[in-house]
Amino acid sequence: MMALQYDMFVLSDPDEKGTRSKRASQRAAVGMSAGAMVDHLEATGRYRVLQKLEARPVVAEPRAEFPLVGVILDTETTGLNHRKDEIIEIGVIAFTFDAHGAIGDVIDVYGGLRQPSGPIPAEITRITGITDEMVAGETIDLVRLQAIVERADLIIAHNAGFDRPFCEAFSPIFEKKAWACSVSEIGWSDRGFEGTKLGYLIGQAGYFHDGHRAVDDCFALLEVIAGPADQPQQTPFAELYAASQRSRVRLYAENSPFEMKDHLKGRGYRWSDGSDGRPKSWWIEIAEEGLNEELRYLRTEIYRWSEADPPMVRLTAFERFKAR
Repeated sequence: MMALQYDMFVLSDPDEKGTRSKRASQRAAVGMSAGAMVDHLEATGRYRVLQKLEARPVVAEPRAEFPLVGVILDTETTGLNHRKDEIIEIGVIAFTFDAHGAIGDVIDVYGGLRQPSGPIPAEITRITGITDEMVAGETIDLVRLQAIVERADLIIAHNAGFDRPFCEAFSPIFEKKAWACSVSEIGWSDRGFEGTKLGYLIGQAGYFHDGHRAVDDCFALLEVIAGPADQPQQTPFAELYAASQRSRVRLYAENSPFEMKDHLKGRGYRWSDGSDGRPKSWWIEIAEEGLNEELRYLRTEIYRWSEADPPMVRLTAFERFKAR
């Protein structure tokens, strides 16, 4: 009898007993609710069912026990350079939370398209689905957007180092806000996730969604960072909010010997070309508590001079992720 492939790893011959068992299982599934069917399939150990992500409703009267406001933001742009490329779509979701990082209610949503100064590159249309026809004559409602952003105690973006410079180039309403990055300020690998791309996070959290449209991605990120409802103080968002409250230090290895560049790069330093008034040097951003150890490294391994005093800047969430 020809072997039948039931999954990617096991080949088996269906005997009479197996056939009866399969038919019995099929009969048992008749009349099950969707939830019971999912439980039934996953209990076999051979299936993992993803749930379509549904947007949370916007409430008119948010609960008083969540007094703070977070705004999840996502942009779609014509390219990667905030100095020459433009925003073509922006999405924001405002939600409430408390001082421990527990998420409350969604209180506002806005999404808007914008016609750029030139045609949208074909690659951007392929990725986002946004065409020149869709954005023709469209503008982002700044009054509506500002009404949401100005309430925010924290703006969250999935790669804030990308979104913040674009947003600040677009409007000054973003400049004096605290920002947090859900890519770099949450220990996803420690939580068992295999990557930090939103699509990976959504899939491993048990959902699927229509990606690469701004508001859809905002709702997707909200579900991922909300985490298990029974552990509100251990959710990804609680970790993110705690990280946003801590100051960090950007340390510049200015005038470091050229031959030490590979050592600095291997330790996580990045190169700054001196634009925007910053030192032309290798630099790293570290937690405040790691400053003494990093200074020791620079003085003993790079400068080899105990009195070396490299320039540094202390950063809070209000300064982090600005254009470098």
